[in-house]
Amino acid sequence: MNAPLNPPVLPAVLRPSLRFMFSHPAHLIALGFGSGLSRVAPGTAGTLWGWLAWLVLQQWLDTAQQGWLIAASLPTGWWACTVTARHMRVLDPGHIVWDEVVAMWIILWLVTPASLWAQFAAFVLFRFFDAVKPGPVAWADDLFHGFGWKGGFGILFDDLVAALCTLLVIAVWRY
Repeated sequence: MNAPLNPPVLPAVLRPSLRFMFSHPAHLIALGFGSGLSRVAPGTAGTLWGWLAWLVLQQWLDTAQQGWLIAASLPTGWWACTVTARHMRVLDPGHIVWDEVVAMWIILWLVTPASLWAQFAAFVLFRFFDAVKPGPVAWADDLFHGFGWKGGFGILFDDLVAALCTLLVIAVWRY
């Protein structure tokens, strides 16, 4: 029997499950090891998971090792976000939170040493820039769309710009 000329189009995965997350290593990473499965504010849950993971990682990694972890997390996240968005059939799914995780890691890496209150302020600022998307963050969010490498990069890019905006506000605030 011949395969149909037009294979059936599967529906988009709007709310990923544990089964979906564990079906591919990219899904596990992109969904923030489960934090992106949150039914309420998955981006905030992913950012909180990133902060908590950072607090744990700081116990074992020095500053240079933290930098290498971030450097490795960017291309790994690009791949994971690209694959997961394609498998979900959604351009920029809100449940993909690796972009929030790695952006929060960059912020914390650059502001450390900082008190928990200062880290909380950085968390709130980042969530503001990521959710509201003022000015340059909106520009970055609109720049790269689609499936494939461009879309995966776009998922990360607006959060990297939001992290930069957060760091600029912190720098102005400190000085």
